[in-house]
Amino acid sequence: MDFTPEHKSIHDNMKKFIEAEINPHVDEWEKAGIFPAHELFKKMGKMGFLGINKPVEYGGLGLDYSYHMVMTEALGYINCGGVPMAIGLQTDMATPALARFGSDELRKEFLSPSISGDYVACLGVSEVGAGSDVAGIKTTAKKDGDDYVINGGKMWTTSGTQADWMCLLANTGEGPVHQNKSLICVPMKTKGVQIARKLDKMGMHSSDTAQIYLDDVRVPQRYLIGQEGHGFMYQMVQFQEERLWAAASSLISLERLIEQTIEYTRQRKTFGQPILDNQVVHFRLAELQTEVELLRALTYRAADLLVKGEDVTRLASMAKLKSGRLARVVTDACLQYYGGMGFMNETPVSRAYRDTRLGSIGGGADEIMLGIICKYMGILPGKKK
Repeated sequence: MDFTPEHKSIHDNMKKFIEAEINPHVDEWEKAGIFPAHELFKKMGKMGFLGINKPVEYGGLGLDYSYHMVMTEALGYINCGGVPMAIGLQTDMATPALARFGSDELRKEFLSPSISGDYVACLGVSEVGAGSDVAGIKTTAKKDGDDYVINGGKMWTTSGTQADWMCLLANTGEGPVHQNKSLICVPMKTKGVQIARKLDKMGMHSSDTAQIYLDDVRVPQRYLIGQEGHGFMYQMVQFQEERLWAAASSLISLERLIEQTIEYTRQRKTFGQPILDNQVVHFRLAELQTEVELLRALTYRAADLLVKGEDVTRLASMAKLKSGRLARVVTDACLQYYGGMGFMNETPVSRAYRDTRLGSIGGGADEIMLGIICKYMGILPGKKK
């Protein structure tokens, strides 16, 4: 993939923004268990960061995905996982389907303020009994006059306690599970939307995550994104960007963790020599750096094909699988080299260890990624290549 001076400018501006507006506050936000999404997103919106590859008509920059990817990669400079995850939710998880399939009216009402940072978005897909099994959701949206009446609940909703609207996946019919679902924009202040609780998570502490109940929530049918019954397909399209985001956003953060570990093991001595001088340590760190670079090559290739309009489901699934697993390997190895200090919450490596564990679960678990890859290889039981 060829990068222009404009790509570098976006990357550098994002890094400067992080150093000025995010990292000085990360420790405070981690302790509070939440960050001020409206305040931060408004600043990001003014800089154009929330709509790099979104249509110009709705406040975006109208650039191709490669420009958005370099911004995503720069999120790795943030000293935690929760804030970049919430940013990714706003740009790559809750808004791609709306930007691509929504009506002009709907995009003006929900997409434009999400790009400007006036609205915080959340995604309503996962449920208590349906995480990676998207087809198994139970939430319903039934027609009543000109409205949908929605009943059900959503779980693990990032930014759920602060969001202004939800991109909701619900069953709008009785047909086959892959053809009876629709995506609907649901304002979070609508009567019947209840934030049941703010979830207490192992990591990603600065990102608020909610369980939400929907009890006879009434919204106009014009809040439907695209065509009724196409919601499952639209969500699969959104997953392509979400999974590429997961891979791209992990690259610099993993490299930084390796660099921090090199510095620590260079200074820390045991048995009369720096830990880094042990061949098993510096060889292992070199191996991990090589793995990160391989992940970068895979991610860039997928992004390049996406820009060219090709289906990147297979490569995006591979990148998501690899990034989640590699993060587990890198953080575990680096924590080990920190010794006792690696087990302390005050050490950055312990935060990374907690935060990155979600990578193999959220956005489709590793097993789901493997199933998708097998499908494209033609090796699922009963499937012919």
